Amino acid sequence: MKIALGMSGGVDSSLCAHLLKEQGHEVTGVFLECWRAPGCRSDEDRADALKVALSLDMPFEVLDFKDAYREKVVEYFFAEYEAGRTPNPDVLCNKEIKFGLFYDWAMQHGFDAVATGHYAKTNLQGELLIPKDKHKDQTYFLYLLTNEQLKHVVFPLADFTKPEVRTLANKSGIHVADKADSVGICFIGDINVHAFLKERLGEKLGEVVDTKGNVIGKHNGLWFYTIGQRHGFEIDKKTAYLQADGLTIEKENFPPFYVISKDAAKNQLVVGFGADALQQEFSVINIHWIGGTQPIELTDLKVRIRHTGALLACTLTGESSQSTVTLHQPIQGIAEGQAAVFYQSDGNGELVCLGGGTIETKQFSPH
Repeated sequence: MKIALGMSGGVDSSLCAHLLKEQGHEVTGVFLECWRAPGCRSDEDRADALKVALSLDMPFEVLDFKDAYREKVVEYFFAEYEAGRTPNPDVLCNKEIKFGLFYDWAMQHGFDAVATGHYAKTNLQGELLIPKDKHKDQTYFLYLLTNEQLKHVVFPLADFTKPEVRTLANKSGIHVADKADSVGICFIGDINVHAFLKERLGEKLGEVVDTKGNVIGKHNGLWFYTIGQRHGFEIDKKTAYLQADGLTIEKENFPPFYVISKDAAKNQLVVGFGADALQQEFSVINIHWIGGTQPIELTDLKVRIRHTGALLACTLTGESSQSTVTLHQPIQGIAEGQAAVFYQSDGNGELVCLGGGTIETKQFSPH
């Protein structure tokens, strides 16, 4: 096959280049330039990707997607935080950039498929499956793909674990075999998100309230906090203690507060104790089914609400435009704006990623 391989300069995509060449494919390495800012490793990463491509005598291309990435991903990131939600930029990056602009470019230039270093798996039916490495599984970020796209996508690392990748990369003499994994926001990297948000959105002081609506502290701006967070805001423990009706709490041993809701209209951060943060039901809007339509059978359904999070048993009711997810057991940390991604066994020992949507939680009303 003629394959366009997205190369980031890291060990995963570099090993993919070696594997695809060994399998006899005609491979072109493609570096996607999406972000350039002080501290950005774009030049270093591109040089590493080029070095691997040259060592394999592979053609190498650089595609400039900086403007599109800023408009489609970064602006969404800021807008969601400013609205009081918790965005998932990696999901949108995969849809708009890697399997949007890059995929379209490859198809228009006569490639049979695109390949990436994602830890994911496909089958001949164009289904998206959980890979061998369950810890590195990145299907959560890929739920907006379609069956038709997946028929033209290759994930060479589907049957490898991360330790196996590094071992094989060292044996193959790949110079980035021990290079640290990229973390943080897709293409931007491991930045200080607080500082990134502050530079763009500034600070907006507001009240921290308990579940009864009592003002017990202050915060610096709703965009700095995520659901389930238990630090970063200021609590007046004396006031909070006096308001904790019916609770036997020693002042010096006051339990931690968790963020359980954000009221953007009032600029209030609602906090509560651990039990207050538990939730068993939430809405999901704009569900995208990888197969195009909702599966007829949704038995033994599981949902994941964060990358590498637990697969939670659930039921799903309603329409794709707005459905209700009911978990079998309540959990903490369900954040509006994040993705809820659904999985189901195929009966042959594989877990299929069916698709997903955006979490929309009911606004908590202090009582």
